[in-house]
Parts: sequence; C-alpha cells; structure tokens
Amino acid sequence: MSPLSAAIILLATLVTAFISGIFGMAGGLILMGVLTALLPVATAMIVHGAIQMVSNGWRAWLLRGQIDWAIFARYAAGSVGAVLLLVLLAWRPNKTVVYLLLGLTPLMVWVPRKLIDLDIQKRGQAEAAGFIVQALNTLAGVAGPLLDLFFVRTDMTRQAIVATKSATQVLAHLVKIAFWSLPILAAAGEIYIPPLWLFALVIPLSMTGTWLGGLVLERMSDVNFKRWMRWLVTVIGLVYLARAAGFL
Repeated sequence: MSPLSAAIILLATLVTAFISGIFGMAGGLILMGVLTALLPVATAMIVHGAIQMVSNGWRAWLLRGQIDWAIFARYAAGSVGAVLLLVLLAWRPNKTVVYLLLGLTPLMVWVPRKLIDLDIQKRGQAEAAGFIVQALNTLAGVAGPLLDLFFVRTDMTRQAIVATKSATQVLAHLVKIAFWSLPILAAAGEIYIPPLWLFALVIPLSMTGTWLGGLVLERMSDVNFKRWMRWLVTVIGLVYLARAAGFL
C-alpha cells in the first residue's frame, strides 16, 4: 500500500467516524466509497467492516444506557435468515454494482410514509429490518439509510436511535467480515490485505472521531438531527449513482 493511500484511509476514517458519531450513519457510506476506490471489493468490505465494528461498538458503548435491547434481540433474530440466504446464494457484487447499491440505498429516506409505514417498534418490523438490512449491508457494505427508515418515524430520542442502531450495526459488520473473508481464504492469500499497522492506527482514529461526533450530537435538536441526516445521505447517494454510471 502506498503512503498516499494509507493517509487517505486514515483521514477518511477520522472524518467519517465523526459524521457517524453525529448521525449514526452517513460516515459509513462515505468510507465504503473511499475504500472501494482504493482496494479490491473483498478487501474493502473487510477493512470497512473492521473499522465500522470499532466505530459502532465504541458509539454503542458511549450510549449504552440508551440501547433498546429488546429491539436489538428482535433485529438479531431476523438477521439469521439473511445470513442463511446469503450463504446459500454465495453471490458477491463487483465494484459497479456496489456503487449502484450505495447510491440507491440513501434515497430510501425519501420513501413517502403513506407508501410504506415503517416503525421498528411495531410487531414484526425489527425482525424484517434484521433480515433486509443484514442482506444489503453484507452485499453493499452499508445499509444505514435503509435501517434509518425503521427508526425515523419512531418516538425514540436521537440518543436512543443512534445507540440502538450502533448495536445492530456491530452485528451487521461482523457478519459482513465473515462473508467476504471466504473468497480471500479460498484464494490462499492472493487477494491483498492491508498491513496490520493500518488497522492499529484506524482503531483509535475511529474512536476519536466517534467521540467528537457525540459531542456535536448532544448540542443538536431532534428536529435538526433528522432534517440534516436526510439531506446528507441524499447528496452522498447521488454521488455514488454518478460514479456507478461512469460520470465520476
């Protein structure tokens, strides 16, 4: 890995962890795009999963008192079905498909409530979220905007939303790492894996960015939180669609 690529990854880790520390999402979308541009898809998925596990895990720990463990348990139950389906299909997308999925996923925040009324607190919806979000997160690397659809219409506080989403995403990224590690193990080391020192550096950077983002979250109102989150992920999605179409 060149020094420039390593520097870009380290800087992107800090900045995206800061963004995710505020919104509980969006940062992962940006980081996935950076890694996919610099690394093979399987490698990018594994590196992204490791970074996001630390970022989400640290965020969940900082807000551990706000986690709704009942919702997490129901989400985990639904994710089991997704894992079994993905193992049976054994399909992994290329870079163009990944960019397409990354571009379409954020636009889901604009789905009209009358068309599809999602609320993760309602019966069966946490399980459905676990199944759908786990499948998309494993294939595209990120599924935060889709997961947000299940939270944005609840009566939960912004802290509870970020904390519970973070807990579910620790599980989601753990599954993603395992799924994308299989082709690397089968290739007997032929697929590039970044050096261990890079992982050692991104962990404290991810934790620092998450902590700084949490400070901003405390100063933001629930109304502004949801408004800015929607517009931010929309812009990111449009950029990825342009990338998938070859315009960028």
